[in-house]
Amino acid sequence: MNTTITHDHPSEDFAALKKITATVYLCQVLTFALAGFPLLAGVAINFFYRNNVKGTWLESHFNWQIKTVWVTLAGFALSGLVLMIDIQLSLVVLIPTLLLLIYRIVIGWSNLTADKSLKELS
Repeated sequence: MNTTITHDHPSEDFAALKKITATVYLCQVLTFALAGFPLLAGVAINFFYRNNVKGTWLESHFNWQIKTVWVTLAGFALSGLVLMIDIQLSLVVLIPTLLLLIYRIVIGWSNLTADKSLKELS
């Protein structure tokens, strides 16, 4: 699917890119039900379409989504390492990581539906 913004039909191409951005947020939501695999699928989509959103307000959403994945993966990894020491301490890391993931999905998706950039939040 070629979603590079062209001068012939820029609004159609932009609408497709906005749907792709929403799809990544959906992947992040599905992470809770499918053990994190959609999180990785979503970030792969981000990297695949990243050049297509350069210079648009959607670029801030892609950067936000990619950062969300890195922070979440770091939190999951740290929680896993701490789990070897103490399960309760592991939850002290895991719960804030999950809350941060929820926060970033809600803020990102709500700004996307309002056609707003996330530059000031990144």
